Parts: sequence; structure tokens; C-alpha cells
Amino acid sequence: MLVLGIETSCDETAAAVLEDGTVLHSNVIASQDEIHSKFGGIVPELAGRCHVERIHFIIERALQEAKVSLKDIQLIAATEGPGLVVSLLVGLNTAKAIAYSLRIPVIGVNHLEGHVLAIFLQQKVEFPYLALIVSGGHTDLCRVDGFGQYRILGRTRDDAAGESFDKVAKMLGLGYPGGPIIEKKAREGNPQAHTFPRAFLEKSSLDFSFSGLKTSVRNVLLKRESGNGSTTTDEDIAAGFQEAVVDVLIQKTLVACKQESLQRVVVTGGVAANGYLRERMTSSCKKEGIDVFAPKPVLCTDNAAMIACAGYYRSQYCSPTENDPFSLDAHPNLPF
Repeated sequence: MLVLGIETSCDETAAAVLEDGTVLHSNVIASQDEIHSKFGGIVPELAGRCHVERIHFIIERALQEAKVSLKDIQLIAATEGPGLVVSLLVGLNTAKAIAYSLRIPVIGVNHLEGHVLAIFLQQKVEFPYLALIVSGGHTDLCRVDGFGQYRILGRTRDDAAGESFDKVAKMLGLGYPGGPIIEKKAREGNPQAHTFPRAFLEKSSLDFSFSGLKTSVRNVLLKRESGNGSTTTDEDIAAGFQEAVVDVLIQKTLVACKQESLQRVVVTGGVAANGYLRERMTSSCKKEGIDVFAPKPVLCTDNAAMIACAGYYRSQYCSPTENDPFSLDAHPNLPF
């Protein structure tokens, strides 16, 4: 089965062609970083307009790279949520229109399910496993017992990890997106120069909170700007901030594995492209006899290959009514 995947949940316009859930023939991604960087964050209206301008070209390019035509496609999978509604509507309505014209099924995919199953584009991971989803909009711990069998164990109560990276980078005047910039700066800094707080919440909670950490970073910067003796460099702040985020992610993951008796962890989502997080998570879990898996960076950030993958597996177990192109709609707060 050839699946055309379409992803427009936020600020990446992406299309991919996947065969039988494993053979990736193309994976085209058009970033909008250059457009939004001047604003220090994503402007929804600009994101939606950009998707409209690019979506047909991106789909065409994905088909060309895969050396197939639309007539060869047997299923279309598109992100229906969560995300920016102005962005979701572009990809979803495009998918419905193409599916209607070709008389083939279309499936709406939860963006988070795409992240959870992205690892299957590289290798098979035995169920059950714990998925740590870390991205700009989400920080979730999810038990995965099979395709379509998910249970959220913990999620962020305020800012997501990726959002915190972006906002700290903005405070430091380093640009957007913040994740890669903070990681690069942190390599040159000393994480022990300033110890930032770790919010572990209640003892039994697997939820996350990063708002207090952001406030702490802001206070350090204000103290430095006022000349009250603080000489902490941007590099040291970046290193200390990254260390605080990674520490919490690792500790919560280990607690969740113990509570659920799980021996496998999949780290996924945009922040999972962070090399320091991958290294620390792998070494920490190894000490506990836990195997860690992570998609390669291009499959961690938003992409259509993971949507095609989730769509393929969903087509194997979903009810026929879920394939109705007229019933699909964009859901910005779609629950997982």
C-alpha cells in the first residue's frame, strides 16, 4: 500500500510517500523558520498563508522524489490535530480534496500518534514501551501497548519543554527556533555555574512544569542587567537551563518505567533531536537496564513520514466510518 502523508499542524509544510508502513520513498519538509524568526515565535496567520502557498508544490515534489503519481496512491493520511487550526485546515482540506477526486480513503491522524510511531520508520520496537514526547507544544509520557493502544501517564501543566527552549533563547536574544541555539550555546557553558530549579511536583506525579524554570532564568538575567554582582554568561545560563530540563525529563521517565514495569523507552518529538538529551537519557536508562530508542533527528521534528506511518497502521484497525473524507475536520485541541 502506498500512503501519501500530509503534515501542516504548525509551521512545517510536509508531504511524504510511504509503502506498507516501512519503506519511505520520499519525505519533503518546507520550514517557515525564516518567516517567523523576526517575530521570535510563530505567527498563526502567516503560517496558514504560507501553507496555502506551498502545499501543492510540496506534495508534487514528494511524488516526484518517490517516482510515483497520484494515481498510484491508495491512502492519504493527514494531520487533523492538535495544532494551529489555520494550519491544520490547509493540509486536511487538501487531503480530502485529493482523496475525493481519486476515490480513495483519507484518514485523519493525531499528530502525537505520529510522533509515538515515528520510530517504526527506522526499526521495529517491541510493545509495550514508554514514549516520551517532547516538542514545542507537548511534553507527555505515554504508555504504548500496541497500535492505537495509548495511555497518557503524565503531561505538562504549563509550558512544554520545546516552548521553554524557545522562550529562554528569546530572553537571551539568541533568535528562533531556540532549541538548536540553546544546545549549541550550552556546549560552551558550565551547567554548574548556576543551579536552576527542578519542578518535580507531587511525589507521585508524572506531570511536568517548566514555567518556574523560565521565571528563574529571567530573574538571573534581570540581576545581571542590574549589575548586582552576577557574572553568569549566556553560555552558562544555556547550559544550566538545559541541564535542568533534561534532569526532569530523565527522572520522570525512570519513575514512569518503574511504575509501569517497562523496559523500553522511545524518545520522540522535536526536542528529541537534542543530542545532549539523547546521550543523557541513554546512559541513565542503561544503568537501570532500560533500552532507549530515538528516531533520527529529521523524523523527530514535524514531518509527514510519521503521519503516513500512523495512517497506514490506523488503516489496519480503524472502523470504516473513520475513513469518510466529509466527516473529517481540524481539531486544534484534539485529545490523544
